[in-house]
Amino acid sequence: MLVPLAIINHFKPTRELPGEKQLHELYPLGTEHKDFRLPRDERTFTWRNLFLRGDDALKMLHRIPWKPFRRLALEEAERWMMERIGDGSDGLATVYPAMLNALIALHALGYPNSHPALAKAQKDFEGLFVNDPEDFRIQPCLSPVWDTAINIIALAESGLPAEHPSLQKAAAWLSNKEVRIRGDWAKNNPHPEASGWAFEYNNVYYPDTDDTAMVLMALRLVHPKDKNGYEDLFQRALAWQLSFQCRDGGWAAFDKDVIDGWLENMPFADHNAILDPTCSDLTARTLELFGYINFNQHDASVESAIRYLIATQEDDGSWYGRWGVNYIYGTWQVLRGLRAIGQDMTQDWILRGRDWLESCQNDDGGWGETCATYEDPSAKGKGESTASQTAWAIMGICACGDLNRLSVQRGLRYLLSTQQADGSWNEPQITGTGFPGVFYLKYDMYRQNFPLLALATYVNYRRGLGHPPSFFRCN
Repeated sequence: MLVPLAIINHFKPTRELPGEKQLHELYPLGTEHKDFRLPRDERTFTWRNLFLRGDDALKMLHRIPWKPFRRLALEEAERWMMERIGDGSDGLATVYPAMLNALIALHALGYPNSHPALAKAQKDFEGLFVNDPEDFRIQPCLSPVWDTAINIIALAESGLPAEHPSLQKAAAWLSNKEVRIRGDWAKNNPHPEASGWAFEYNNVYYPDTDDTAMVLMALRLVHPKDKNGYEDLFQRALAWQLSFQCRDGGWAAFDKDVIDGWLENMPFADHNAILDPTCSDLTARTLELFGYINFNQHDASVESAIRYLIATQEDDGSWYGRWGVNYIYGTWQVLRGLRAIGQDMTQDWILRGRDWLESCQNDDGGWGETCATYEDPSAKGKGESTASQTAWAIMGICACGDLNRLSVQRGLRYLLSTQQADGSWNEPQITGTGFPGVFYLKYDMYRQNFPLLALATYVNYRRGLGHPPSFFRCN
């Protein structure tokens, strides 16, 4: 997002709007006496104030006409951006803000509309458009890899044979989406061999650990036609995933050890998303993968990850969910991961997580939680029941072993009673997270695949199966 924004800041392009398209209603008293400067902290010596003073100094230097390295910097930023909007990706980072910034930057640089790079950037951006009969909206990104992996898992755990053509076709599609380019992650992670999966159709510079863990959990359930080829892919991706463990024992999404909080005090870090923090849900999902493929549960990486989960547990027993709304998501994923890796699920600290889930069950038997919890933790676990969050809670409680608990039975009845005639569930609520406190994501498949997975999990546990066998094991 920042590189094209730096180009835009150099040129400072403006466009005059007609009066009827201005936004005067945002400032009904006018802007003449409005102070648009970022406020300083009351304390004198803080990181925020240091950065703001540096910002003031840079603005003063900017007035000096002599800028000997500006052209070189501009050319390097342009080269970097052009490389990343090339054929390997469907736009810069394949996410709305970066793609929009890139379009504006290309115009500012003087690229004509006929230029292939600008034409591609425009086409990629328009690929996010949804023009329904009664609505027009722009999606922040697309999620085919993520959705495909979860659907494979839900279908395979529900009893679809590992040789089923649909699973075979989906697994082959996923295997072809493996990223083999050492993207920007290689700056902080010296791991020599590229692998992993991105969220979108094509995003070769930014694979992530969340998708990679989910894809590997999906591929392990499909009987491969080419066992040797899949085995090499699986072990390569597993090593890549393992290499991203951060120094605190957790896993982040895109990078390694970009967790220093002082960076959030930079003036342009207004989304509080300049970092890539480790989080409990990604760490637990990685442990879940490890458990399914017979990874050594006494390995130092596993023990470090478990210590991380213990350290990040909230006082009430729950866990924060970075990539799903919110504490229900985090707590479910941690409990599921701990069961998979072979933890004793009767430990007090683990049962506190189960008890927290039970404490926020709604009267109708379901669970719900709103995006407001990211800014108001007192709202955690509160909200209208949804199919996906109910499924997460059921799976979290089931992971602790007692399938006859009243909370589980009531949750199952909620899912069965709200299932529609065609087998689907309705869910208008938003249960996915983009940037906490900034924007959230509605995954339309969540209302289908997670209830299906929860019902399958319950049936499999009841039969004593635990989880379906894996076709791949850790070497």
